[in-house]
Amino acid sequence: MSLVLFSKVIVTVGMVLALSAIAERVSPRVAGLLSGYPMGAAIALFFMGLEISPDFAAQSAVYTLVGLVASQVFVYGYYRASAALHRQVIPAATLTALGGYFAMAWLLHFIPFSPTAAVLVPVASILIFTRLFRKVPNVAITRSVRFTFVVLLLRAGLAALIILAVTGAARAVGPAWAGLFAAFPTALFPLILIVHITYDKAHVHTIIKNFPLGLGALIAYALAVSLLYPPLGIYGGTLAALAVATLYLLAYGAVVGRLRRARTDRG
Repeated sequence: MSLVLFSKVIVTVGMVLALSAIAERVSPRVAGLLSGYPMGAAIALFFMGLEISPDFAAQSAVYTLVGLVASQVFVYGYYRASAALHRQVIPAATLTALGGYFAMAWLLHFIPFSPTAAVLVPVASILIFTRLFRKVPNVAITRSVRFTFVVLLLRAGLAALIILAVTGAARAVGPAWAGLFAAFPTALFPLILIVHITYDKAHVHTIIKNFPLGLGALIAYALAVSLLYPPLGIYGGTLAALAVATLYLLAYGAVVGRLRRARTDRG
């Protein structure tokens, strides 16, 4: 295994295991928010820049932005199917989610997006999907279980395979499709499956409800990559983009905390 390939696997595995631990030990709500942090997309765009060129990754990042619409269609499809079904829920919800994602990605790849439009489209979609999920309750995990080696392998292996597929196909499919594929919820998908298998669909719905709210960080990251990779290169551009995304999450957390304190004071 080459060093680059090994690095992709190790980074992705660590990312998924960390998110799964947060879902158990903190809450599915926090895990849903952090699933919007640019982890899978950051890995994919970084290795596109490393293996192809910073300009290619920058062009792909524009379509990663609009690909977030497809990611939200993915989670909405999983939510609707899992809420409606009682038998074979996980296979049916997975197929519905994947079908929705690829259908939306196929439609989006025909449209030439400017960086400005590429930001406005996912922002609008976040407002729409946040409203669609507004009545979903936040349910905490109260019963922790011990995960087997097979479960841990499924978590990490699925995410690593997605990253390897996206970065491996990037050169062949071009920056538009590569960017759309980079927006696939790499960390979220295996997390949803494991939480659904281990706990209950109500916990999955909590993760899904909070996923759009965390996507602002990914929007900030992808926009920064599209603007900063050409002048700063992949290393400087990645560090700067991560700083921008982190500042967004910190600002978001501060605003939410202030709003909650205000509600408490009024109550």
